[in-house]
Order: sequence, then structure tokens, then C-alpha cells
Amino acid sequence: MEADGLLLGVEMVSGSGVGLSPEQSAALRTSLLLLRRNMKLAGVLFWGKILGVHGDYYICRGTEEDEGEELRGRKTFYSLNCMDWCLLPPATEALIAETQVIKGRFIGDPSHEYEQTVHKKVGEGDAAYEEEVTSHIKEETRLVATIAMIDKEAAIVPRGAFIKNPVGLVKKNPCFRGLTVSEAKKLSSFFHFTPTVNPKNRSLLEKADLDPSIDFLDSLEHDIPRGCWSLQFEQGNSVVILRSLLWIGMTFYHVPLTPQHGYVYIGTGERNNDLPFMI
Repeated sequence: MEADGLLLGVEMVSGSGVGLSPEQSAALRTSLLLLRRNMKLAGVLFWGKILGVHGDYYICRGTEEDEGEELRGRKTFYSLNCMDWCLLPPATEALIAETQVIKGRFIGDPSHEYEQTVHKKVGEGDAAYEEEVTSHIKEETRLVATIAMIDKEAAIVPRGAFIKNPVGLVKKNPCFRGLTVSEAKKLSSFFHFTPTVNPKNRSLLEKADLDPSIDFLDSLEHDIPRGCWSLQFEQGNSVVILRSLLWIGMTFYHVPLTPQHGYVYIGTGERNNDLPFMI
């Protein structure tokens, strides 16, 4: 959610039982505006909070002024006290795969090292043998990977909120006036806000109803497992709320017929891998 509308955004998702204290909200709003000015960012939004055993990570996302690209030109920062921000490196596939062996809660210390021992096969044929390899992974690395996975599977935007211009840059749509109430009731009206890696093959009939400038992202209607999203209308049916059951703590809100929308993640940073057995 945008730094300027942080208080409103937190109020919108408060029905989920997640939120920030008044002191945290005030500190974040001030520090995020300072971060935008000092880092010369085009915009800053509060991404969420990952709860640790001994400390919490506050995460924010910034867009560079020079590029202004909302999807790929983003920087991620974290803070332990809502005031001092540290830049995180970009996530890679190798980095994400490396951290998949780590289980359990975050500690809350970026310098904490997880010790992992894996068995690797060395050699071929009769000469092959297993070797124990011990690796050390910093919690900061795990933080980078976790944010990337949550972004890929649970960061969403309403259809039409962003457009892709003729040169391929993704920008905010200044003409977006919000979804209608009937549109907001459908999962197909919400898109994953992450680059499409394997676009779904569509029939000619389906393609006829698509607008290439706004339908360049994957919709939620085909997400696996089925039922991994909870869609509800709250606050007198004036706000649509989407909650991820795969990443417990990810909450998205949108006020129909207005451009107001946003999401925030407040959770432990652990994926609910048991979801297929719970539905």
C-alpha cells in the first residue's frame, strides 16, 4: 500500500486481524517519505511485515525515478525499527532454490546463519558415493527469497490498474476508476502483479475479449490449488477483500468504483504447503 495512504490502507485490512500500532504507522509514514526523498524514488509503498522470534522485518518497495517501471524497476528495503532502511539484493532462481531447505520461523536477525547439511552424489557408476556438504545461509538471503516467492504467488492488482505501453514498460493507469461491484466478485478481475513467465494458451474466442495493454498479467481464476483465495465484501459491502490461504497474512483490498487498492503481508513468512489437504 502507498506510503501516502498508509493509515487508510491499514484500516481497510484491519478486519483480517492484522495491522500496525499507531506508533508503527506514524514512524513508517515519516520514514518512507524520507526514504523516497533520499533515494530519489518515484514512489514508495509499504509491502508488509515478516514476524520473527526475536524481531520483525518491516518491508517496503520503491520505484526508481529514472525508469518509472512499476513491475521490473523496483527496489526492496527492510527495517528492524521502522526508521532505518537497508537495501536488499535482487532475488535469483538459484538463491530461491538454495533457501528452500530452511524450515521454521524467522529469527529476526539478518546476520543469523542457518546451517544446512545435504547429501550429494559424487562420481558415477561403481565409483559413486554420497558426500555430506554443509552450507551456511544468512537470514537476509532467506528474507530476499521469501519476499520474491510471496510476490510471485500472492501479490495482486485489479484488472486495468496498470497498463503496458508500446515499448513494454508497465505504468500506473491514470484512467483507472476501479472495478464495478459485479466485476469485483470475480477472481478473473484480479491479476498477479509479477512478470508472466509461462503465458496461458488462449483460444481465439478468449483473445477477442482481451486488451493487450491491460491483460498482460495472469489472472487468479486459474491458480492452483483451487480455492487458495478467499474473496469477501466487508464494511457494509463497500470494500472487496482477498486473502491468500497459501501465504497466510497476505491481504488485498479494493474499493469498487474508485482507484483505491493495495495489499499488505503481515505473517511469519512460512508457506502453507498443507493447503491442498485442507480444502
